[in-house]
Formats: sequence, structure tokens, C-alpha cells
Amino acid sequence: MPRFSVTYEIWDEAACEAGDTDERGYALEDGTLREAVVAVRETRTNELDGAESVERSDSQVESARWISVCCGTEFRTGARETRSLHIPDQVSASSRRRIARLLGLDAPAPLCPPTSLGMQAPPSLTQ
Repeated sequence: MPRFSVTYEIWDEAACEAGDTDERGYALEDGTLREAVVAVRETRTNELDGAESVERSDSQVESARWISVCCGTEFRTGARETRSLHIPDQVSASSRRRIARLLGLDAPAPLCPPTSLGMQAPPSLTQ
């Protein structure tokens, strides 16, 4: 059975100015998928401002090695937290898609149409 891990980084104003943070580590090591999903959602800022974005490590969700949840700003300290669920290599492409949906990545299509980026849209998007 594959084992998952969740890492975290906390950025405050001083860390942003320095360009690095000392507040990083593992929220979970060698856990089940259920434990990892709980750990990625247990951020101290998630309850306050909610998740601002969910990002994956690869443009193709089937190849993603990790999925990061970036949370809003904690109003008392101004800190922002990111937690990343790391997906083991032996997890299949279809299971990676299901994990992405669990964390809020349901749209396989790009967020903006190619034409807004100055690119030619494929015929399937223009019909």
C-alpha cells in the first residue's frame, strides 16, 4: 500500500523579505491517503481565510508528484501557509486524478482559454 507525506511552509512578512522561511517541515510522514488528506486540510490559516489556491507540480494531473494547497492570510500574524501532499511513484494516473479532485482540482482544462494568452485555440475549443 502506498504511503503519503505532507509538507508545510509558513511565510510571514519577514520571511518574504528574506526570500526564504525557516518554518517548514513535515506535517505527516509515511501516512495513509486518508491521513494525508486530513493533514493537508489542517492548516492554521485554512479555517480563517480558506484555501486561496490549489496547485499541482505538473501541467498534467496524471503526472503530478505533489499537490499544494495555498491558504489565506492569518489575520493575527499575517502568516500564510502552504501544505503539499506528496504522491508516491507507484500511484496510478487515474488515482492521481482522483486525489486531485479530493483536494479541489476538478478542472482538467486550463484556467484561461489559449486565445487570452495570445495562442491559437485548438478547433475543439472554438466549435
